Amino acid sequence: MGDHCFTVHAGTYFDPKTKSFRNNVSLTIDPKRGCIVHVADRPSTSCDIQDGDIDLRRKIVMPGFVDAHTHIFLHSYAERPAQSQMRDESIIERTIRASNHCRRALLSGYTTYRDLGTEGMQSFDANLRDSINRDLLPGPRLFVATEALCSSGSYEVRSENRANGDTPPRISNTCDGVDGVRRAVRRRVGAGADIIKFYADYRRQAMRFPSGLDPISFLPAEHNPARVMFSQDEMHAMVSEAKLANLPIACHAGSLAGAMMAARAGVTTIEHGHEASPDLFREMKRNNVLFVPTLAVVEAISPAALPEALRTAKLAFDQGVRMAAGGDTGAFNHGEGARETELLMQAGIPVEDALEMVTLAGWEACGGDRCGFRFGWFEAGNRADIIALDSDPRTDAQALRKVGFVMKDGKVWKRDGIPVGFIDIMMQDAGHTDPSWQLV
Repeated sequence: MGDHCFTVHAGTYFDPKTKSFRNNVSLTIDPKRGCIVHVADRPSTSCDIQDGDIDLRRKIVMPGFVDAHTHIFLHSYAERPAQSQMRDESIIERTIRASNHCRRALLSGYTTYRDLGTEGMQSFDANLRDSINRDLLPGPRLFVATEALCSSGSYEVRSENRANGDTPPRISNTCDGVDGVRRAVRRRVGAGADIIKFYADYRRQAMRFPSGLDPISFLPAEHNPARVMFSQDEMHAMVSEAKLANLPIACHAGSLAGAMMAARAGVTTIEHGHEASPDLFREMKRNNVLFVPTLAVVEAISPAALPEALRTAKLAFDQGVRMAAGGDTGAFNHGEGARETELLMQAGIPVEDALEMVTLAGWEACGGDRCGFRFGWFEAGNRADIIALDSDPRTDAQALRKVGFVMKDGKVWKRDGIPVGFIDIMMQDAGHTDPSWQLV
């Protein structure tokens, strides 16, 4: 180990591999390589603190959080509806917003984002990922899908009047037929995708019963149900093509039929799964499909449906389905991703299991060893993603919001609750010496 290495000393830390809280570990970090080079258990809390070491013995130390379902180019629907964001906001505005989202996410403890579609920004998420990797801006490590795959006439920006010839922005990669979906997967690979995402179903009837200014007469109870958009053969083809590219594949599934078809096809993850059954979860377990229930977005946009979503998540857990924590962040505020893990615990999932879902299981959702490196737990060779909580999640339901320390790839971005990093240097050069400016 070189002279540039330093040690992070933890008192209590969470180990996702064993799903347990343990005491007294010291992690040696190589900042040049951005990884952990040694993990050592200590016999007691006391230790020799050297110059450059980081003392977190009074904190709860964990691997950095992984949000398994995000949209970095979206902001809260409470501020502006998604369709309006995709249709009306400029590329510059959406890019600036995304840069702010990256910083907020990182400072809240999220060192990795699994970003499942740009929603009208084509493959600019790959460019944003590369900019973060080049240290041009702070943010989580991004694994991106570029554009989601959809069948014709399904997931698109809709207008009730296209007679004027204006074309709404494209928000997905439309494809049809076995050959067509294979070509679409290859296009996503060529655009820089780390993950393939497709919609198994969506609300095809949205324009039959629109939410216009005037109410619709005699609105049916199920006026906008999710309908399956791809055949089983098409789903198998997408999964097969993703495997050829050595990429994971995520499936949006709101209906039971769509989710079951995706599970049979062998996708990596099923997102949402708002309609579920024991048979579905048995099929998912048989094919090693992870479940990302996105509880936080249900709470944000359809709170009446949350109790059922919580029951579904608990049923999946009880049946032994592997689960990862991802809230569909972007539909609600970036920087508030911890709400998803809180809701998993509210569903009745033990704290230790929920914390594993937002760390190790997140790495698996991103592709596991297909990522090219490991993160989500502490082990020599893993990325040095370390956060510290000011409170204990075993006794404090809001502890995950109290992140006082953030390290990603061996670089500290937050310390003692104050953001730090290369932005500090830029501000100091400009004559600003008070670090509290970053909290505005």
